[in-house]
Amino acid sequence: MRCCTDFRIYDDRMTPEPPKPRFFALIPCAGNGSRAATASPKQYKKIAGQAMVWHTLQAFRQVGNISGVWVVVSPDDEGFKQAFPDFNQPNDQRVAVGGATRALSVRNGLQALLKQTAKPGDWVLVHDAARCLITPEQITALIDACQNDAVGGLLALPLPDTLKSSIDGRVSATVDRSDKWLAQTPQMFRIGGLLAALVAAGDAVTDESSAMEAQGFKPLLVNGSAQNFKVTYPEDFALAEAILQSRMKATHDH
Repeated sequence: MRCCTDFRIYDDRMTPEPPKPRFFALIPCAGNGSRAATASPKQYKKIAGQAMVWHTLQAFRQVGNISGVWVVVSPDDEGFKQAFPDFNQPNDQRVAVGGATRALSVRNGLQALLKQTAKPGDWVLVHDAARCLITPEQITALIDACQNDAVGGLLALPLPDTLKSSIDGRVSATVDRSDKWLAQTPQMFRIGGLLAALVAAGDAVTDESSAMEAQGFKPLLVNGSAQNFKVTYPEDFALAEAILQSRMKATHDH
């Protein structure tokens, strides 16, 4: 009997099994966080003893099937090495190709990823550096839900609050929230398809799903967590600190 460990039969012929797609994390980290009112880029502000981006990246490092964690910083970035001195593991990569917009930073990062190691059919999980409360369990849930999907998807949360539209600062209507979701990250798509969608969409899109939607795709919505919020305003830092301290205490107690 012949050994067929690495082969599958297609059309009655022995054909090498195609390589399985890999999963990469891409973290755009080139913003200045103007709404956070911090002296330096908000991703480098310390929360629970470490820079915000440190907490973000640690979650991805703990997911076993992530083949690499790529961080996109601006060409003149001076804060990342100080904030993350141990960012030197074999699968870590920092690329100084950040652009003026988030979309441009992601696009440049994807191009660098393809040039150095990835293939168009591999998956990328794009995640905001400022969503520092993401957990390995949430990342794994997204991978499990999307890895066999034709399009890909994103973590999101059904809208819990009443939604209003306004004109001149006054309520003009109450919007039906039954089919509304709050988009979160990571957002997971195949690298080649996402790069093409971002190139076509231009720099105005605020997330990867929007670029894919513009190309006619319908990304999968995967339930996220209310704690996976984007640290944006000054008061968000205190809430993120409290949550991280609570998690650290729970881990220590066990």
